[in-house]
Amino acid sequence: MNRRYQALAVFLLLGAVKLPVEQAATTHLRAAKLLSKPVSIGLRESLGQSSFAASLGGLRSLVASITYLRAYREWENINWGKVDSLFQITTRLQPRYFNYWDEASWHMAYNAASSYLYNEKIEPMVRGKLYQDYVQRGIDILKEALIFLPDDPRLWNALAEIYERRVHDPKKAAECYLEVFRISHKDSYSRFAGYQFAQSSDRESWVKGYELLKTAYDKKQRTPSVITQLKNLEERLNIPLLQRIPEARPQMEINHGEVGPTR
Repeated sequence: MNRRYQALAVFLLLGAVKLPVEQAATTHLRAAKLLSKPVSIGLRESLGQSSFAASLGGLRSLVASITYLRAYREWENINWGKVDSLFQITTRLQPRYFNYWDEASWHMAYNAASSYLYNEKIEPMVRGKLYQDYVQRGIDILKEALIFLPDDPRLWNALAEIYERRVHDPKKAAECYLEVFRISHKDSYSRFAGYQFAQSSDRESWVKGYELLKTAYDKKQRTPSVITQLKNLEERLNIPLLQRIPEARPQMEINHGEVGPTR
């Protein structure tokens, strides 16, 4: 009897010594993105027993592919709620795969939002509310994606485009374009941010836009859009005449059916 107690004591002691080492190793592997976090109970309920077992067995990418294909089928059926829920599962199984996040957001902010906006069977006020809700859903998806992929310029660019094209919030769009510039170091995104700040309604944004576009101008990026926006900002900010750029305001060009300067 004593030997059994002694063996149990040794077993518990070894377990107590081993546990901190294993926990430290697990933490290190997850920090290095070599080991995924355990699947949550909520995800288990969403996937069902067989898929959950497969995900524990290291087949997360396969299960994600299946749920992605199911989401595609629901998109064809115009079942937006199901599309969203299936993409939630897909992105949770593969949270560091950019394409899943990007497509999930695109479906919500563009496809679903437009589907409701132009559905004449729904009252106009309800249509507008659904449009806003689904655009916001697209934004929320990208913000969640950025928790896992904070330095992915494609996610920041997708978010900037939603703010620019769907929400029409130039200030937020500009801030996202600056993030793309910070990560990619591509001057075009600094210029895009300048355009958006120039379209904002406050002086602080105009100053930022002027600085960004003047930098582009000084780097010989003297497109009609840069010159046009600089001319506008010079007037709004009362830039002294001697400090203004010498070029005349260029003629406006047609861009995608709208009269305005091109990028």
